[in-house]
Amino acid sequence: MPMTALLPGIDEKDTPTEAQDRARELSRVLEAYNEATERLRRSHEHLTAEVERLQGLLASKDAQLQRSRRLAALGQMAAGIAHEIRNPLGAIGLYAGMLVEDLAMPPEGAAADTDHREGMLRSARRISEAVRGLDGIVNDVLSFARELRPRLRPLTARQLFERGVEAYRPAIDAAGIEVRLDVPDADEPGDGADAPVLLGDADLMHQAMLNLVRNAVEAMQGSHRLPRVLTLGARCAGQRVRLMVRDTGDGIDPDAVERIFNPFFTTRDTGTGLGLAIVHRILDAHDGTISVRNDGGAVFELDLPAAGQVTASGHAHGEGEGESRANLSRYGAAA
Repeated sequence: MPMTALLPGIDEKDTPTEAQDRARELSRVLEAYNEATERLRRSHEHLTAEVERLQGLLASKDAQLQRSRRLAALGQMAAGIAHEIRNPLGAIGLYAGMLVEDLAMPPEGAAADTDHREGMLRSARRISEAVRGLDGIVNDVLSFARELRPRLRPLTARQLFERGVEAYRPAIDAAGIEVRLDVPDADEPGDGADAPVLLGDADLMHQAMLNLVRNAVEAMQGSHRLPRVLTLGARCAGQRVRLMVRDTGDGIDPDAVERIFNPFFTTRDTGTGLGLAIVHRILDAHDGTISVRNDGGAVFELDLPAAGQVTASGHAHGEGEGESRANLSRYGAAA
């Protein structure tokens, strides 16, 4: 085969010398092309290695950032616990000192003896109250920190509301608060099919509802607005149940709405600031959500799975098949 067929840059009319020159020129071009290709290959490998290195570095930095955030949250929690515990500890120290002084001072006469005993009794009662306060703080911290594993069962919204209200009835009556239930009743004709039945752990949901009821009562106690009305409502929304807890207090400061479910955040002089954080954790454990808004007072809205939900395996969420169908049919829910 002639060289002109292999090297398209060479013309058949070229002399042998000219053809050789053109061949050498094309050879240099090919060598330069190969060298450029090799440099690009090495550059690509270098850039790939650099990208992998940077990705590893970013992952490490992200892990460090997450660790820093967790440590910061832990520090904030520790500071909150220390702050909450310091006050009752100070009271215990104060009244214990007073009790020691009373015990060290001998009474003179019957009247002095009576006053002496009453003074010691007051100090002892205040110490006891402070200890109960500490116990409440510890219980709140343990409730917030513990792992939640709900035992899910069908639970009517009316039962949940009535149990929460009755547990806090003395404080509700003392504050002159009217309770209104806005829930379809399964016992009333025509309402049974619409009676909200959620899937939840009865004890955990009771704790959450009790915290919300207490929060509403305290909000209205600290307000001059009248009348004082606590409204508890529930509605079915497809495969979800929507619960509502509404008070007629002063509402929530708009700047506090975004932080109200944070641990140890509180706008009151008393309390650990863990009540609503515990509610949030309980809702999370139930595959639910909670939000708050202002509308003539504070309105807390809860969204939870309905008892009629069935998983892809055909079992009601959180239960065995036989027990699930029996429980769901009892409340008129589809198994």
